Amino acid sequence: MRTIAVLNQKGGVGKTTTVANVAGALAAAGQKVVVIDLDPQAHLTIHLGVEPQTLAAGVYEVLTQSADFDASLLLVRPNLWLLAADINLVGAETELVNVVGREIILREAMQASRDQFDFCLIDCPPSLSVLSLNALAAAQEVLIPLQPHFLALQGFGKLLQTVDLVNKRINPHLKVTGVLLCMHDTRASLSNEVRADIDRFLQSARGSNNAWSGAEILPTFIRRNIKLAEAPSYGQTIFEYDPTCNGAEDYGKVAKFLLGIDETPAPAPIAAAPEPPSESPAPAPPATPPIPIAAVNLPAPRCYSPVPIWSEPAANAPGPGL
Repeated sequence: MRTIAVLNQKGGVGKTTTVANVAGALAAAGQKVVVIDLDPQAHLTIHLGVEPQTLAAGVYEVLTQSADFDASLLLVRPNLWLLAADINLVGAETELVNVVGREIILREAMQASRDQFDFCLIDCPPSLSVLSLNALAAAQEVLIPLQPHFLALQGFGKLLQTVDLVNKRINPHLKVTGVLLCMHDTRASLSNEVRADIDRFLQSARGSNNAWSGAEILPTFIRRNIKLAEAPSYGQTIFEYDPTCNGAEDYGKVAKFLLGIDETPAPAPIAAAPEPPSESPAPAPPATPPIPIAAVNLPAPRCYSPVPIWSEPAANAPGPGL
């Protein structure tokens, strides 16, 4: 199982949105995916259509009461399982303060399930707490969503130092895979300047012994898209809410990056020299007209939410107030 912690100590940079939509894309591609909500606000749980108040067991019980990891999972979509969170997770750090080895509780709980899934994505809280340390101890990779603004860079170095410290003391397999730019605007010079600064910094670490020496800026970025903000209010991923929008296209590319699918177009083949015509050429068969895309009736996207929060939006109707 490839375990990726989606981490940034700054809130509002796109961690939950990234986990929910990348997991949805991977699951739709046939991968078995489990997502873990380590944020006490339970935004990932709500995003996937589960009401936190209805939970029998979740990540809080796994961390503090040694609940079984597999038994606590919810199947929320085909090929997609969720270890949900609720407000009780706020007290987990206090309850674990005197527990020996509190940083590796999640890793030990997941150990027996590593052969059952292809991917595990962990939505970390916006702080470098015991919950985040549990995610870093259980993961092999760190993906950092980053908004290309000056203030978002202030904690970037500290975040990399924390990952490097966990790599040296707790989890020697932990590496930073890359930086995903969210809410990116190519028309703004600031976004491009921040991207260039991050790229220069990561390039300077090549060949070093740091946990981020192999990190890169992902070749795709997430554009500003209001649909990404509307989808959670319906308990849906962007592929269920509006599969034709820019957000669906961008997160689909992120999933392909994680799967190692190269979207670089192949060079056009060199056309062979035409053969000389024969004395009596046979008449060419009539060409079959292609079927227009509009004539193909594709099934409408479905939401497999076990506990829907709101009904499906009416056509051309605005989203509900948050």
